[in-house]
Parts: sequence; C-alpha cells; structure tokens
Amino acid sequence: MRPSSAETVRTLVAGCLPGLVHLAHRPGPYQVRHVTDPDGRVLMLVPVVSDLAAVLPPAGTDRAVAVVLDVLDLPPAAGAPPLGRAWVSGWATPLAGEAARHAAVDFAAVEPTGDLLDVGTRFRLYRFEVAEARLETAGDVHRIAGDDYAAAEPDPLHPVEGALLADLALHHAEQVAGYLRRQLGPLADRPDEAAPRVVRLDRYGLVVAFGGPGTRRRARLAFPRPVTDHRDLARLLHPLLCRHERPACPADRRR
Repeated sequence: MRPSSAETVRTLVAGCLPGLVHLAHRPGPYQVRHVTDPDGRVLMLVPVVSDLAAVLPPAGTDRAVAVVLDVLDLPPAAGAPPLGRAWVSGWATPLAGEAARHAAVDFAAVEPTGDLLDVGTRFRLYRFEVAEARLETAGDVHRIAGDDYAAAEPDPLHPVEGALLADLALHHAEQVAGYLRRQLGPLADRPDEAAPRVVRLDRYGLVVAFGGPGTRRRARLAFPRPVTDHRDLARLLHPLLCRHERPACPADRRR
C-alpha cells in the first residue's frame, strides 16, 4: 500500500510546507501562510499591508477571486525522494466575524501563531474550497477531482517525519539496519555496501535507500496496517526493531 494521489495532495497542502498563490492576470506568485481545515478547505493568513492583500477582495465584501495554491515538497533527508508538487484551485473569499473566529481556531490547530490574534486589524483570513487539484510527480501530472480531494486525509506522520527519521538514524541505527537487511534479503546483503537506511516514511510504510556508491537504490517496505499517528508507529515498530533490545524504541520519546 502507498498514499493515493489525493492523499499526497492533502498532505502537501496541509500547512507544513511553504506555499505560493497565483492569481489570473496578476504578476505573482505571492508567498502565503496557509493551512487546511478538517474539511480540506484552504485558509490563508494575509497581512493587510502586503502585495497579496492588494489583489485579493477586501474585508467586508462577499466577492470571490480565483486562486491557485502551489506547494512543492521539501524532502526531509538526503537521498529522500520528493513527494511531488501540488496545485489546488478554488475561489477565495475574505472571512469576517464568527466565520473568521472559527477559521482562526482551525488555523491555530495547525500553526498556532500569535498573528491570529490580530485577524481583523493587521491580518485577514481568506478561505476557499478546493474545486480541482493536481499532483506532479516525476514529470507526470495527475488530476484529482474536488470530491476525491475532500474525501482523502493528510498523512498524520508528515508533520514529524523529519524528527522521526533523525531519531531512527541517531538512536536506532543498528536495529534499523538489521531489520532492513532482513526485509530486503539478497538485495542488501553485500558486505561492501553501506547499511540500508530509511529516507521517508508515511502511514503506509517506509522508503529505504540501499546499495553502494554510485548504485544507490530505493525500495518501499509496507507496514502490516496503516498507522494513525507517531505513537501508533512506535507501537508497530517496537517488536520489529527492538526484539532483542531494551524497550526504548523509535518515536517513544515523542510521547
């Protein structure tokens, strides 16, 4: 199993990565702070005094403008494959009153910034439902319907993926290498090759880099079941990696 295109787009635009906004017939693109709410709608936190605010509808209006949010994946480790690039489009409108307050709570659940206290004065919140989504991977573009995007969920491990990979490399290198060699078998049993290592992880499994210099290869190892969060990941990996070790295993220290 591996993430679907819709799940990957939901993961990329969730708010952990920087984004750019494109507007038709405007010079752009514009940098934007954004997150997605539990329904997948995009929330944008925009300074009142900014180039982006100047081209978006002003507060107090119900006018909408077509926008495209552009998010490029930033791999969390050297040798890690990128997830791709996501574009989501819709009609952005300014929020005010109770709608802005509810949106600020949703925004804070992803990015708890103090600037949300100044929504309505120094900042404005805009929201749009995703009408169309696209994912570019390795030169191929996958189009995703708005309904499929809304039905998908972002990966729960993505916000802490870098920290989990660092923990595996720094504190569990021997256990991880042994486990990966057992799983890869003849693919990774040459003594002259570097130890295999995990370069990406998601709710469905691990991406592993292995092989000697100039012949680095990658393989995907699936989990027995999708994990729900980093604590669930620790419970799943503990018997796999630490069957002969003391019970201090990956992600335990993040509890």
